[in-house]
Amino acid sequence: MPEEQEEQNKARKAIEKRIRAMQVEQQKRGIAQKFMEPDAYERLMNVRVANYQLYSQLVDLIIAMVQQNRIQGKMTDVQLRDLLSRLTYRPDSKIEFKHK
Repeated sequence: MPEEQEEQNKARKAIEKRIRAMQVEQQKRGIAQKFMEPDAYERLMNVRVANYQLYSQLVDLIIAMVQQNRIQGKMTDVQLRDLLSRLTYRPDSKIEFKHK
């Protein structure tokens, strides 16, 4: 009987943790939508589907920029693409073939 209660408590805590995470995610999306133009927000949601980790970094960066008043008005798609390119920048690797 106590084992059953323990399992139920673990399940309940896991559910509560998931609900809190979903609420935080919804708040982040709400903030992003408020400070982004519709086409930029749509691109952000596409990034979310394709690469959740990149999306999370991007949203955190946008929220930080809003808090620091670095975004005037609403973020455009061009500005979002610029942020994306900065976050995903990788220097070109050079492959050299040496002929003998």
